[in-house]
Amino acid sequence: MSDDNPTLPYPGTDGQHPTLVIPGETDTAPRAPRRRRWPWVLLIVVVVLAALAVAGEFLARALLPGVVRGIVIQQLDLPSDQQLDVDAEGILLPQLISGRLDALHLSTQSVTIEGITGAADVTARGVPLRGGDLDGASGTISIDESQFTQLLAGTDLPIDQVAFDAPDVTVSGSVQVLALSIPVSLTVTPGAADGALQLTPRSISIGGVVVDADQVQDTLGGIGSELTRTQSICIADRLPAGLTITGLEVKGAAAIIDIDVDGAIVTDQRLQQPGVCADR
Repeated sequence: MSDDNPTLPYPGTDGQHPTLVIPGETDTAPRAPRRRRWPWVLLIVVVVLAALAVAGEFLARALLPGVVRGIVIQQLDLPSDQQLDVDAEGILLPQLISGRLDALHLSTQSVTIEGITGAADVTARGVPLRGGDLDGASGTISIDESQFTQLLAGTDLPIDQVAFDAPDVTVSGSVQVLALSIPVSLTVTPGAADGALQLTPRSISIGGVVVDADQVQDTLGGIGSELTRTQSICIADRLPAGLTITGLEVKGAAAIIDIDVDGAIVTDQRLQQPGVCADR
């Protein structure tokens, strides 16, 4: 061949002519790491579950009082329109799942049981939701002077009128001595023992004159002896058999009676019926 058109050599590999890299094929540039999404998903799940739990709690608290109220009214044979407030302690959902409430508080401003009307405030413990006995219950019944007078109807005291003078009670009436009616006023401190009410005399007034115990016995004989001894009054026949009186105290214008409730009262009809006084 003629040297007029010489063949040109390939470029060398000395770096003056770098090899071109086609984009997308051998790109080795570092990429930004992808953000992990699972923590956000977990957070959303937790929030949703919490919202459902709160909604369930509100629903449980909205429905439970009505259900419990209906059961109590039926068991105690109370009027259908009986006012009764119901409140459960603690978080309800776990208790509902377990089938047992830790504590249930019931209160009413006025309820009549066996002819005695008063306010009641009771807390039941270990309340089964699928049937069975309570672990127990306790509370108070508050009555006014007129209802307290009815409770004292079974005593040997001459009672025409009762007046609270916390912590004591003054009962007034009259006794018959030799065809004479003598006015008597007796101040007693109320209490409870062995499930019965107790009245312990503090002072006695005969005809408006305060006298001591010896004078009362000398003046009124056997009647005086009755007036000066501690009176024990059983009212078990006016309360459900499952209720036991554990205390009695006068506070302000009310007599507060402490009660203890047998946990089997919800299943044993005998405990729902009036009790019995041994001496009657």
